[in-house]
Amino acid sequence: MSELNNIALKILNDGKGILAADESTGTMTKRLETVKVTSTKENRLLFRETLFSASSMTDCIGGVILYDETIKQETSKKNKIPELISKMGSAAGIKVDTGAKVLAGSPEEKITEGLDGLRERLKEYFKLGAKFTKWRGVYNISKDYPSKLSIQSNAHALARYSALVQECNMVPIVEPEVLMEGEHSAKECFLKTSEVIKKCFEELILHKVDLKGIILKPNMILAGNKSKDKISNEEVASLTLKCLKNSVPSEVPGIAFLSGGQSEIEATENLNLINKNNNTNFIMSYSYGRALQQSALQFWSKNIHDIEGTQKIFNHRAKMNSLAAKGKWSIEIENQ
Repeated sequence: MSELNNIALKILNDGKGILAADESTGTMTKRLETVKVTSTKENRLLFRETLFSASSMTDCIGGVILYDETIKQETSKKNKIPELISKMGSAAGIKVDTGAKVLAGSPEEKITEGLDGLRERLKEYFKLGAKFTKWRGVYNISKDYPSKLSIQSNAHALARYSALVQECNMVPIVEPEVLMEGEHSAKECFLKTSEVIKKCFEELILHKVDLKGIILKPNMILAGNKSKDKISNEEVASLTLKCLKNSVPSEVPGIAFLSGGQSEIEATENLNLINKNNNTNFIMSYSYGRALQQSALQFWSKNIHDIEGTQKIFNHRAKMNSLAAKGKWSIEIENQ
């Protein structure tokens, strides 16, 4: 078994998942402003350190995706952030793309940038203690989108990124996110997501990426947020499983879903149903940002020095998602 495959399995095994704490400074500022906390370097670090030192990090979180600012910071006890994460039994990861920009030739769509100078940046992140990385491609859904150009361009970028990451002995998270903004039905989401994922794997194979040493981070199959055609959680689970079974090669060790606009409870409930019905060999887990942090952030904002209270709320959310990753969550356990 390869070292990269070991890392991927360690991150996702036993009901563990990924905490996506890789919000850029701009995004984190918006999050903090919504809860009326000033976005200083110190406050951003304080919130993250509070989560990274919570007890659930050891039992429920196998990996944490960091942002460039955070991976270089020191904790209040003068440990490097990757050291703190590793001490808690989790792996440090890093977002390495530089964001989605307008796609030339199709201005309504986006292409993710960041390949220039990536090889050098990866070496630096590896030295800082990163074991895995993340790159996100985004796709809109409408009658005309995602276009062939967007599907092809983003798949190519994801594959080039993955090849460079594995060359540097880290696990690439491949994140093709079909956005839930729009009026599309779940059926359209199913068709477009299937097309996007298949094209990603065509490119990954072409670029000689070792599929046993990656983690796929896809969206679940949902109707658009403005769609009149809502579907049940059971249908979300069944369509998501069908899509992945048909689109993902069996060598891939694990799939960590993004929460993409779902509430904390929805993201947990859907993951639980996916695992209850999981008839594949893939580990199906979570790589959540807001769906792991939102309640903790709201509580923390009332008194940013109440570390214990904030951790208690974060621990509950992490535990619920860990149960869902084993198909053992229920609303009764949630509300106990």
